[in-house]
This record gives sequence, C-alpha cells and structure tokens, in this order.
Amino acid sequence: MTPRHRAVGWVALVVGLAAVATAMPANAQQLVQTKDPEHPRVLYADSLLSLNDRCIVRSGSLNPGYKPVYVNGKPIGFC
Repeated sequence: MTPRHRAVGWVALVVGLAAVATAMPANAQQLVQTKDPEHPRVLYADSLLSLNDRCIVRSGSLNPGYKPVYVNGKPIGFC
C-alpha cells in the first residue's frame, strides 16, 4: 500500500467517524432543574421527565447517564 492510499484511507475513516458523531445527539438525556436545585429531574431522549427527583437506591442525585426503568410507561431514574 502506497503512502497516498494509506492517507486516503485515514481521511475516509475520519470523515466516517465525523458523520457518525454528528448523527448522534450530544446529550440525549439531560438534567432539568426543579424547585429543589440539589435534586433535578432527568429529561430522557423520549421527551419524558423522570417521576422521581432522587435515586430510589441511595437517595442521591439522579444520573442522566443511566437508562430509566419504565413503570406504567413512566420513567424512573437512578443514580
């Protein structure tokens, strides 16, 4: 493989990765402030707001990086 072919391969790889990165939402899940600023709720990618504002396991703040568990179609967030 010539250096030119190798360079073209790298450019194609970078362009492909950039296309994938821009196709995915940066923050699909985000924290939403409530009356208690220490315990925000999570707004999930499906546009539903978590029912709880504290973790049901440790009573700490919710982590938007964890997927919710849906109970009767409503999301429950975790820490």
